[in-house]
Amino acid sequence: MDGAAPLFRMEGISKRYGGVRALEKADLTVTAGDIHAILGENGAGKSTLIKVMAGVVAPDEGTMTLDGRAVSFASPAAANQAGIVCIFQELSLIPELSVADNIVISDPPKRFGMIDRKAQRRIAEQALARAGASDIHPRALVKDLPLSRRQMVEIAKALARKPRILILDEATSALTAADVAKVFEVLKRLRSEGLALLYISHRMNEIAELADHCTVFRNGRNVASYAAGSKSDNEVVELMIGREYSHIFPPKPAVAPTATPVLEARNLSWADRLDNISLSVRAACCVAFLASSCSTVNLFRSPARPRPAMTASAWR
Repeated sequence: MDGAAPLFRMEGISKRYGGVRALEKADLTVTAGDIHAILGENGAGKSTLIKVMAGVVAPDEGTMTLDGRAVSFASPAAANQAGIVCIFQELSLIPELSVADNIVISDPPKRFGMIDRKAQRRIAEQALARAGASDIHPRALVKDLPLSRRQMVEIAKALARKPRILILDEATSALTAADVAKVFEVLKRLRSEGLALLYISHRMNEIAELADHCTVFRNGRNVASYAAGSKSDNEVVELMIGREYSHIFPPKPAVAPTATPVLEARNLSWADRLDNISLSVRAACCVAFLASSCSTVNLFRSPARPRPAMTASAWR
């Protein structure tokens, strides 16, 4: 922002679903060459806000301007035509079609009234390369790709529409760490090219690495906008929940090390799943299990007794 003329602005946007207030007099300013993070709890109004921007739903009241001119979008196609493209958390790909088919599905290149397959593949290759996913073959069927690669195709599909404003709604939630790093590189490059990016995520570390500015929503209203890095994580959480952080997460009570355990296991083993595991749980104590798969943690679903073929020197 910093004095730059806004590319897109929303003022006084309200949206209700029956008696439920999704947005109430919400404001947002978007600037070219800026990554703007949208923060808030579930139900704060973030999803409704981007759906209004993307032409998915119409606001009950309020105005939107693009390049200083009033706009309204009757459909996502109208928003796309204006240069606003959204990558929603739910994938919009058709599994039975190829990657190239999905990328150009809204506007396939044609020649003599037929889809131009060579041009289609060229567009797909360019979009995949721009998304940092040139290793994905344009002819591959989407259904044969793992979830993380499908997400990369979704990003490439959005970039193929040549957006001026790109909205990402939890776009990294299904990605591997390697793909997240690639996406970050892509987003930073797009910022340097002058694109405006709206980034919605619950991952504070991603916001810290990517965002230039942040806006916090609570109960359908924007409650604060600030330069990224100017507030601590605790301050941001307090803005999101509307009360002091310490009231939600009070200090942990001290647990006497001599207290009698209410659950104890020593040298617990089971086939190749567990090997010599010991644990002790005392009253007023929360023990977290960290494992590479939930099946390992599920072994403790019924702690009253060991399972068959499970060995332990003590269990109570």
